[in-house]
Amino acid sequence: MKILCVLYDDPKDGMPKNYPLSELPELKKYPDGMTLPTPKAIDFTPGELLGCVSGELGLRKFLEERGHTLVITSDKDGDNSVAAKEIVDADVVISQPFWPFYLTRELIEKARNLKLAITAGIGSDHVDLQAAMDNKVDVVEVTYCNSISVSEHIVMMILSMVRDYHNQHAIAKSGGWNIADAVQRSYDVEGMHIGTVAAGRIGLSALRKMKPFETHLHYFDRHRLPESIEKELDLTFHESVESMVAVCDVVTINCPLHPETENMFDKELIGKMKKGAYLINTARGKICNREAIADALKSGQLSGYAGDVWFPQPAPNDHVWRTMPNHGMTPHTSGTSLSAQARYAAGTREILECFFDDVPIRAQYLIVQNGELAGAGAHSYSKGTATSGSEEAERYKK
Repeated sequence: MKILCVLYDDPKDGMPKNYPLSELPELKKYPDGMTLPTPKAIDFTPGELLGCVSGELGLRKFLEERGHTLVITSDKDGDNSVAAKEIVDADVVISQPFWPFYLTRELIEKARNLKLAITAGIGSDHVDLQAAMDNKVDVVEVTYCNSISVSEHIVMMILSMVRDYHNQHAIAKSGGWNIADAVQRSYDVEGMHIGTVAAGRIGLSALRKMKPFETHLHYFDRHRLPESIEKELDLTFHESVESMVAVCDVVTINCPLHPETENMFDKELIGKMKKGAYLINTARGKICNREAIADALKSGQLSGYAGDVWFPQPAPNDHVWRTMPNHGMTPHTSGTSLSAQARYAAGTREILECFFDDVPIRAQYLIVQNGELAGAGAHSYSKGTATSGSEEAERYKK
C-alpha cells in the first residue's frame, strides 16, 4: 500500500543533536483510565522530534519492512503541491492538526484508492467529513493523546494574558525596568469567573487545573457532566453559551469545529461577553470570526485574545491576528510538545497495525467508519464540512 504522510517542516537549523531532557515521565493511562497507545513496537525514542518531515512519526522502518511505500512531505497546499499529486493513488493519508492537509471533497473524490485518513493528534475537521462518509473513507484520530498537553497550554495562556506576562517579558528583554508600564494591564486571576465552551477531555482538564487558583468555574456543553463532577469542582452549568459568556471574565473554547460551531464567536456573541473579558482558543480558529476578534480587541470589548489555532493553517502572513493588539497567539503548538508527539506517533502506529492486520481499531479513535460518524466522531461532530476557505493557506510564505 501507499501511505502519504503530511508533516510540518524540520527546524531551520536542522534536526536537534540533543534534547533538554534525557527521558520522559512514564505514563500508562489517561485520567479517565483509558490506556495510552499500545502498538506492538516503536522505532523511535520518546522525547525526540517526531512530528516534522525528518521525524517521520517513527514510521518508515515499520512500513517499509511490511512492503509498503511511505511518502512524506510538508508541501500540502494548492493543486500543484506534492501532497495533492501523491494522494491520487494513496491508500492511507496521515496528517496533523498543526500543519493540516485539508482533505476537501475534490481531493477525496480524486483519491480513488483512499481507504483511511489518520489524524496524528486530535481534531479531524481538516477532513471534509461529509465527503469521507459519502466516499466510504474511514477517518480516525489518536483520541486523548495530547488533550492534557492542550489543557496545560490553556492554563499558561490564561495566566499569561491576565497577568500580561508577554508585555513584562518584552520590557525585561529590551533592557527596560519601568514597573508602571509593566503592570498597567496586569490582574490577579483569583476570584475571576472562568468558563469553558465544552467540557470534554480538554475543557474539563483545564477547569480542574484552574480550580486551585480559587476561581469560579462555569461550563456549557451539549452533554452535561455527571452531578458528582459538578459538585467536586463547584461547577455552574449553563444551558446556552450566551448565558455563560455573559458572566465570565475568561472564556476558553474547547469544542470541535463542525458546521454547528463554525463562526460561533461572531460580533453578536462577543458583544454579549462581559466587557473586558479574555478569550482563549486552543480548539479551532474557524470557531471565531477573524475580523470580529480583531475589532473587539481594538474597541476594548475583549482585553485579550490568546490561542494557537488559526484558519487556515499555516495562516497567511497578512492574517490580522498576527498584528492585532493585546494578543497572545502562538503557531499551533499546544498539542505537539515532544511529550505529546511520542503518544500520537505511537497511536498512529497502533492504528496502522490494526488496519493492516484487519483488527478493529479502538472505538475511541473512530470519527467516520463505514460511511457514518462513529465513536468519538458520533459524540463530538455533526455531519457536514468545515474545510471551505482552506485554499487561503497557499498564501503563507516561509
